[in-house]
Amino acid sequence: MSGTLYGVGVGPGDPKLMTYLAVETIEKCPVIAVPASQKDHALSYRIAKGMVKGLKEKECLALSIPMTKDRTTLEECYRTAANKLIHCLEEGKDAAYLTLGDPTIYSTYIYIHRLVKEQGYDAKIISGVPSFCAMAATVGDSLADRSQQLHVIPLAYDMEEVLDHKGTKVLMKAGSKLPLIKQHLEKYHLEAVMVENCGLKDERVYTAANQMPDKAGYYTTVLVKEADHD
Repeated sequence: MSGTLYGVGVGPGDPKLMTYLAVETIEKCPVIAVPASQKDHALSYRIAKGMVKGLKEKECLALSIPMTKDRTTLEECYRTAANKLIHCLEEGKDAAYLTLGDPTIYSTYIYIHRLVKEQGYDAKIISGVPSFCAMAATVGDSLADRSQQLHVIPLAYDMEEVLDHKGTKVLMKAGSKLPLIKQHLEKYHLEAVMVENCGLKDERVYTAANQMPDKAGYYTTVLVKEADHD
């Protein structure tokens, strides 16, 4: 009987934000997989290590995916990763692929998940706390009030177009575009907060555009809210 692949969301950073189901699933799987060249290079592994017993003793597949927008290269890497996981499943082993936040939100895992399912194997998703939800909790405010819209946006879009949306804008992976973000926030007098490395030991919170640095790490999110909360 073939094993089952689980895409497990480990949350945004603090191991205590992992769900019981995430911890239980990882503990029962003899194989884990991480999106890195070595397990200790994967933030998702380091987070899980804080809550999961016996993690170090498990077989680990290091499934590194390059940081590129080339679709051909990415699809080859996804297929290679899926085939390695399928080999474990064919041996009757369950495998847990560890991913930051939630596996359904801009996650590499979902492409591998689809390929595994296309080949007729069982694959399931274990939800995790998304980074922007944890960020809103950190700054003590809601993501959206009453009938406000909520837009979750990876920063590959035109900034004017993004900030023209009504409601709350969650700008994901914003670290490399902070000068442009700050320029637009100040130009249009928009309220915003920024959190870098949410839930980690080096977490930093900035509550206004003029406080934000020009450079920040990959795990940086900016929350832009409408001034009117009525």
